[in-house]
Amino acid sequence: MRFKRFYIEITNVCDLNCSFCSKTLRNPREMSPDEFRYVISEVSRFTDHIYLHVKGEPLAHSQIDNILTICDDFPVKVNITTNGTLLRTKKDILKKHKSVRQLNISLHSAENTVKAEKYTDDVLSSADELSKFFMISLRLWTFENPGASNELILNKLSKKYSLNLSKNRSFLAENIFLNIAETFEWPSLRLPDYGENGFCQGTRTQMAVLSNGDVVPCCLDAEGIICFGNIFKSALSDILQTERFITMSSNLKKRKLTEELCRHCSYRLRF
Repeated sequence: MRFKRFYIEITNVCDLNCSFCSKTLRNPREMSPDEFRYVISEVSRFTDHIYLHVKGEPLAHSQIDNILTICDDFPVKVNITTNGTLLRTKKDILKKHKSVRQLNISLHSAENTVKAEKYTDDVLSSADELSKFFMISLRLWTFENPGASNELILNKLSKKYSLNLSKNRSFLAENIFLNIAETFEWPSLRLPDYGENGFCQGTRTQMAVLSNGDVVPCCLDAEGIICFGNIFKSALSDILQTERFITMSSNLKKRKLTEELCRHCSYRLRF
């Protein structure tokens, strides 16, 4: 069994409090380097790509340099999703590590910073510098968010690059892309029930490990509601043989949703 990607949440703590990100009910926690080494040793048997994200800001991990050094020891490609606030201070660390494949920067985080213009300037200058080492994906939710910060970002991007906002993905410069997407709601049992029929990539092409070791089907199960087991207590190979995992995965092939949280997830409607 192979997965296209495995998300590993090295920390669920963030330095921002963004309106578009649901507030976690879990206790603040970051994986220790020893815990992470064990997790990646398990996960790397099932995927070639890891994403250091579910909730939290990965660059805020107190030992991010050690975390990436551990990644270098394994045959995996690392993708990091960041709000960009720490990019200027962490860029020298990122440059050192051969395992880093792509940096995803959520530019819509600007609306939650004190100085949006300085934030944008720092991110764009850091992106230029880091694009010599790996790919940069600048992400922006724009069409439904015509606010001041988005206008500021788009103006700066227009001056710096040639923009084509009619496309979801635009080439800006060597190794730098702009990806425009619609906002989404984090799934919650409080949201409407969208029915039992549908499809999702969870358990099919992706899985996730939360900072406490809980293994969940996708990067949107941020509270660990669909927990198949804990990787610190059971081997990942055994977790992937549990009845709950097999039932969910096999029913998704039939476009049937057996998990309650999936019925309350609007993101799956995109598939």
